[in-house]
Amino acid sequence: MNPAALRLWLEARCPRLPVTYAEVAQALGLMPPGTIRQLTDMLEQLMAEDAAAGRPFSAALVVGRLRDLPGPGFFETAARLGRFSGAPDGPEAAAFHQAELAALASAGQSPTTRP
Repeated sequence: MNPAALRLWLEARCPRLPVTYAEVAQALGLMPPGTIRQLTDMLEQLMAEDAAAGRPFSAALVVGRLRDLPGPGFFETAARLGRFSGAPDGPEAAAFHQAELAALASAGQSPTTRP
């Protein structure tokens, strides 16, 4: 599976977003070892592509099952790309995530709560 296929899958999932890392990994048929790492590598590549194109981060559509936020790597990658400053587990993270979801909605990817 490649990042382009992941982007197409995420776009096809609208409006049933956000989705969890585990749901995406299973849907894409990613296999152990390192299933979530394989997925996060693809998500980070999407983030780099989105940043280069001036788009909101499509990776914001993938969240953890316990926090309904992306994992720390999302925020660390966003910081490396110059789009986030703050702690991955702080209030800035939740605000940044909500802003990315709003930007995605404005761009035509209208995330809603999971069914």
